[in-house]
Amino acid sequence: MAEEFYKYIRNYFGNWGPVYDLMQIPISTTHEEVVRFTDAPKSAIVLDVATGTGRQAFAFAKQGYQVIGVDLLKGMLRVAQKKNTYDRASFELADATRLPFPDRSFDVTCISFALHDMAADIRGNVLREMTRVTAQNGVIVIVDYATPPTKLGRWFIKYISPFFETKYLREFMSVDFAALLRSSGMTVVAVRPVLRGIGNIIKATPHTKKTLKRARVSEKDHTSR
Repeated sequence: MAEEFYKYIRNYFGNWGPVYDLMQIPISTTHEEVVRFTDAPKSAIVLDVATGTGRQAFAFAKQGYQVIGVDLLKGMLRVAQKKNTYDRASFELADATRLPFPDRSFDVTCISFALHDMAADIRGNVLREMTRVTAQNGVIVIVDYATPPTKLGRWFIKYISPFFETKYLREFMSVDFAALLRSSGMTVVAVRPVLRGIGNIIKATPHTKKTLKRARVSEKDHTSR
């Protein structure tokens, strides 16, 4: 299963690096909003998972954060490194299911519009790794598609997005996200709809006994899709 996923993703995105930023224009307004919503102190060290060409990483760096972007694809990272004008931003080749960092290394871990491009088992492994490398009092930020509140939005997700998204999108849209995040060791603390409800920014923290108890009571309200 994993081998099939890696082959598919490398074939699908392998040559997209030079044009990927053009594909990201529809969601470009979310990057700065993610930084504001994260609301981390400027001393925070940020990990941007599945960074692609680095747009979300650059949004953090622009605000003075130290950020490391990681991605599986060399072509994407070449573009990110070429565009990088920030001393506080760096990029590394890494598999997000096996992040090459010690436990509790980062104050903020972020993944932006990438989980829907992953097979279910890969997605779960990535989220657990994000939890592992996030400081106990740190923040995990997840940005991705949600079920839109309008018929037009739902029509867009169902009939238009499959033309430019991977085959994993349909399964992603049926996931019980509250249960997925809980099983990955996260407690959701806030959610902000973006792109007219087509997406959500989800802010979470690693589980503690206190937050786990609170999550069992409130997570349905926070992650309603």
